[in-house]
Amino acid sequence: MKKRMLGKSGLEVSAIGLGCMGMSHGYGVPADKQKMISLLHSAVEKGVTFFDTAEVYVSFNGLDSNEELVGEGLKPYRDRVVLATKCGIKVVNGKQVVDGRPEVIRKSIEGSLKRLQTDYIDLYYLHRVDPAVPIEAVAETMKDLMHEGKIRHWGLSEAGVETIRRAHAVCPLTAVQSEYSMWWREPEKELLPVLEELGIGFVPFSPLGKGFLTGRFNKNTKFGEGDLRPIYPRFSAEAMEANQVIVDFVKDLAKEKDVTPAQIALAWILAKKPWIVPIPGTRKLERLEDNLGGANIELTSEDLARIDEALGKVQITGERYPEEFAKRAGR
Repeated sequence: MKKRMLGKSGLEVSAIGLGCMGMSHGYGVPADKQKMISLLHSAVEKGVTFFDTAEVYVSFNGLDSNEELVGEGLKPYRDRVVLATKCGIKVVNGKQVVDGRPEVIRKSIEGSLKRLQTDYIDLYYLHRVDPAVPIEAVAETMKDLMHEGKIRHWGLSEAGVETIRRAHAVCPLTAVQSEYSMWWREPEKELLPVLEELGIGFVPFSPLGKGFLTGRFNKNTKFGEGDLRPIYPRFSAEAMEANQVIVDFVKDLAKEKDVTPAQIALAWILAKKPWIVPIPGTRKLERLEDNLGGANIELTSEDLARIDEALGKVQITGERYPEEFAKRAGR
């Protein structure tokens, strides 16, 4: 597995990481624990060194914590992996609430350290920006946690560029996490230029469009209990039918290159900048192997120009987030 550096931070990780959320949270009934531990072990053996989770990734029945799963699964490999987790979202009366107060962050890090069975977190994100808390106060808290040895690097998730600048001025950011894929290219407008200017790494989540770009879903797909995709406007039957054009484009390109759609989608992201590290998630070994193969595909500048030209002509149907979630992004 090739390696990449997240910006100018000195934090080196595998070129493709593993987003662990879906093993426990967001995509239906939690997967079998032992199978997921086996998958985590396989990922390490295949060269993955970067694993992503969060405090709030708990199953819809409240019984399964993703941090606990990741902590148990990766404990034998702790010195070989980079653990990333997040604070700043709490579940209150069944609803997610953004809370970035310093005292809450301090309480959260203690819980995450315990669940992950580790003495330190390699990369600690504020999951969403709390408009009631100055980002400078968050940055100072993260700086203190670094001095205390509880975290080694910090980052922001779904933050706006001005917030990123203000935070970085207080305590340099190692990474910013946000959605980025062939069907969500908004980061190219403002975010990526600012990250390049400041020397901050970029960690795209949902690089496969929550699975849509692989061609697994269509207008007739029925999602199971606990799967969050139906609440996203882009996963309505009408939107999936309208957006099939981008799936067909990716499929055709993959066939031309004799690779899979997932590999094309990931290779495209990797080709954008050397400091971008996508974190696709999966519950299946064959899909893990498929995704990791994307790191070995070289797209030429001509390929990229052709892809970007084609994507530029596609009008994506449906909002990325429902209104409640959209309010929390890009602050």
